[in-house]
Order: sequence, then C-alpha cells, then structure tokens
Amino acid sequence: MNPQLADSAFLLACRRRPVPYTPVWYMRQAGRSLPEYRELRAGTAMLDACATPDLVVEITMQPVRRYGVDAAIFFSDIVVPLKAIGVDLDIKPGVGPVVADPIRDAAAAARLRPIEPDDVPYVTEAIGALVKELDRVPLIGFAGGPFTLASYLIEGGPSKNHDRTKAMMYGDPDLWHELMDRLTTITLGFLRIQAEAGASALQLFDSWVGAVAPGDYRTYVLPYTSRIFAGLADLDVPRIHFGVGTGELLGIMGEAGADVVGVDWRVPLDEAALRVGAGKALQGNLDPAVLLAPWPIVADRATTILESGRVAEGHIFNLGHGVLPSTNPDQLARLTNHIHTTTIR
Repeated sequence: MNPQLADSAFLLACRRRPVPYTPVWYMRQAGRSLPEYRELRAGTAMLDACATPDLVVEITMQPVRRYGVDAAIFFSDIVVPLKAIGVDLDIKPGVGPVVADPIRDAAAAARLRPIEPDDVPYVTEAIGALVKELDRVPLIGFAGGPFTLASYLIEGGPSKNHDRTKAMMYGDPDLWHELMDRLTTITLGFLRIQAEAGASALQLFDSWVGAVAPGDYRTYVLPYTSRIFAGLADLDVPRIHFGVGTGELLGIMGEAGADVVGVDWRVPLDEAALRVGAGKALQGNLDPAVLLAPWPIVADRATTILESGRVAEGHIFNLGHGVLPSTNPDQLARLTNHIHTTTIR
C-alpha cells in the first residue's frame, strides 16, 4: 500500500476506523454525465477506450478533478476480462454487452479460460500511470460478479427477467456450477491483476444478483462470491461487495467476506446495518434520480443518509447505483462539498 494513502478518509472508512469526514465517491462518476467525457469518447467504441491506457487515465481522472471525490474508480467495463480471453462480444450503445455465441452447454463453458496479466497489459499500464497521477487519492479496481457475468453470457445480452439464466441454474445445476466456477476464477484473477498493479481497493459489482431469492443465492452464488473475497484476503486491500435490488440478500452478502457492503437506495442505511451485521462498513445510498431534483431536495436527502449512516461501523457516501447520464455535473460537485462539510457527528 502506498504510504501516502494511509490517511485517506475513504480507506479509513472501509477499515471502520475514525475519519475526519464522511468520504464520498460515485458509481459511474466517470462517464456520460460529463461533457468532457463525451468529447473525449467521440468516435471511440467503449471496449476500444477500455484498452487504450491514455484514455483510461484521462477518463478516470476527470471526475476526481471536477468533483474532488475521495476515490477514483478505474475506467473499464465488467466484460473486459471476458473479451480479453476471447469471448466474442461487444458493447452496443443504448443496449449494453451483446454476446455473439451465448453459453448454453458444457462445451461452450469449457472455452472460458483463466485470465493472465498478459491478456490485459493495458490495464496494468493504465493503473500504474493512475497511481502516480492520483497521488493521495485511492484508486478502486473492479470486476463483475459471477452471477451478472453468467447472465450476460447465457442470455446473450441484458435481460429483464434472466429467464435462461435461471433455467440453467435450476434445471442444469452441474453446468451452472461449472460456469460459475470458471467465471469466479476469471473474476478473481482480474481483481488480483488490478490490485497487484496498484489499485488500493476492489469492488465486486454483482449488479443483477438481486434477481435471485435468498435461498438460491446461498446455494448457487454465495460459494463463488465467498471464494473471490477469500482469494483477495492476502492483498490487504479493502473489498467492497455491491448489487442492485439486494435488500433481501444483505445478510447473506455480509457473510461473503467483503469489508464493505454496498446498499442500493431501497433500504435505509440504519436498517441495512442491522441486516448486514457487525464487522462491516456500508457504502451508499442516494437514489441516483434524486440528483435530477432541485438542490434543496438533494441536500435534504443526503443529510438524511448521513444521519442513518451513523449506525454503521464505517460509512462511505455513494449513490444506490450509477450516475444517470442526464445528471447535471454541478449537482455532483455541490453534493460532494455538502457531504464533506455537513458530516453528522
């Protein structure tokens, strides 16, 4: 760990230690809400941008400069490691990841191999440059959770109901576990590559796992998320676990081994702290749509979250999901200042 980061409010909160103020960063803080991002990305496909170190560095830095957030998150996408090991996929604007040949049988699953550093040299190069430029600001590396990656691979793209995914999970559990085992190896490897390159925290985005009932999560997902967090324990970097619509899963997610559990906007933080249990910090959880409202409403909602977050052993302020593209960047800059200056003691 870079000794210059020892007094980082973000890392202190992740470790449930006293902080001078509540730290804040925003999921999707780098992206379509920023005019400088849209200008820089013009004419460049998403996956090409993710594989261009100079672009990755600049896009990652943009919200740090504009908002003064307490952490940067590496600009990438959860399908980058899948693309890197040879999965034929693309990110289509307005749609999301689209897989040319969805995985529906054992032969297709068997083609998923472990990821190696040489598969993603652009990731290592970009993180090395970012660590130098960020100096005292921590960099968060991330990866997609196995359930979410499995859903994209099985469905062939985004899915509202995850029909084929659940059909495999329930109807062909052997294939499901084989697929999840391989995706867990890939995800763990990708996270380790980022940490070893210099990332000072890691977040697992299992965005769509909220579609799973608690009992099914425990059987079909928890063994794999637990393996990922256990496989990162020796790195001594905070591990964050986040999913959308996971209010009923928070207790089980608390068992998976992360240091911080992310909470979407559907559950107040004081209630989330009870569900997650002792020994964890919380991250969240302003509804991203609130940022489209007038400032007094944003400030009031944010203050309420700070108050409920006092119950947690550590609290990192964030949104309950990613920044919406139509968000005015000035709202986020103002919110960052509000969080820093009105922390509830």
